[in-house]
This record gives sequence, C-alpha cells and structure tokens, in this order.
Amino acid sequence: MSVEPQSLAILPATQDTYRIIYQDDVLLVVDKPSHLLTVPGRHPANHDCLISRVQQDFPTAQVVHRLDYDTSGLVILPLNKATLSAISKQFQARTIEKDYLAVVAGDLPESGEINLPIAADADNRPLYKICAQSGKPALTHFTRLADPALIDSSRVLLKPVTGRSHQLRLHLLSIGHAILGDTLYGTKAIAKRAPRLLLHAYQIRFQHPINGESVQLTAAPPF
Repeated sequence: MSVEPQSLAILPATQDTYRIIYQDDVLLVVDKPSHLLTVPGRHPANHDCLISRVQQDFPTAQVVHRLDYDTSGLVILPLNKATLSAISKQFQARTIEKDYLAVVAGDLPESGEINLPIAADADNRPLYKICAQSGKPALTHFTRLADPALIDSSRVLLKPVTGRSHQLRLHLLSIGHAILGDTLYGTKAIAKRAPRLLLHAYQIRFQHPINGESVQLTAAPPF
C-alpha cells in the first residue's frame, strides 16, 4: 500500500476554530480542532493551519510540539524564545504529561501497557510501523473508561510515556483495538465508523516557565 505523504497531499482545513484554554504574557494553551495541521504543510494549499490562525491574533506565538492533522486537543504555544526553550526542555525531559481520550474498536481490557518499538515505514511514507529491529522505544499506558452507550467499542484513557509519531494509533492497532475513524492505519470499516479520528489530547500538565508552579489544563473531547 502506498500512501501519499501528508506533507504533499492537500488536507482541507476545517472551518472549526481553535479555542483558547489558557493565556498569560508568555504562553497560550489552545484546543486544536480535528482536520487542521499544527504547522503549514509543504503543499501551498496547506498553509491554513493552527499556528497561522493563532499568529493572526498573537504574532509571536511559536510551536514547541504538534498534534496530527486528525487529532484534536491541547497544544502549548510559547509567546517568546525564553518560554519556547523552557517548554522544549520539559518535553525533552519527559516531565510534561499528556493524557488522551479515544474510542477504539472492540472491548478493551480494563488496563495495561503497550511497550512496542516504533520506526518509520520506508516503503509506505508517511506511515510508521512496529519494528523490533529498527524501532525506537515506545510506551503507552491505557485504562478503559465506563461508557454504557458504546456498542462493540471502548472509551479509553491513554497516557503515553514516550512521544513517537503515530504512537497511540499503532499501539492500539497492535493489540487489536484500532482507533475509530483512523484512515491511515484502520481498515475501511474502522475508517467509516466515525467522521473523524476519535483521538483527543484532553489534559496536559507542565511547570510554568516563570513561576515554576504546576499547571494542569483540560479540554473535553467533542465525541
């Protein structure tokens, strides 16, 4: 299977707007909608993205981490170089905690961890794959959440320890519980079960770069 690179494909930007969850003099935290790139793609038609929209109101906003085009949720946007450096160091040290919510196919076990290495798939860019030979370590903790309204699917809290590209999609797929709406890794049936990828970065915890206090922010998922 050959997949056109997302950096070159035309990815229509949603008309849904981002929401400001937190704002002060040195940083923003916003809730990115699904179907919006975090940064511009290489294709000229993909200039509309989260950071270009935010910079219309906050010209100094910068990107320190990203969410996939399909994924919604919380993104930290530093407003100056010092904050960019401070938040970047926290990501490198893995002291920033991000929690995701997802809806996956089937009945997921109550809790567990997925510890499988991830590598770029050279034959199917921009996809990644589970690979013991060339993959980098990747660890995800998961907990199933009660949701009696769901049929043949499970709502799950995901706590990635590492931050590999497409980690959550691949890890859940690897244990037989693909995220609903996944058009990259899911079957056609999985892709059709939701109008979007049912994955949302709903909570983030980090140390404020100025006062050192712990900041915890949440944004409820739209699904």
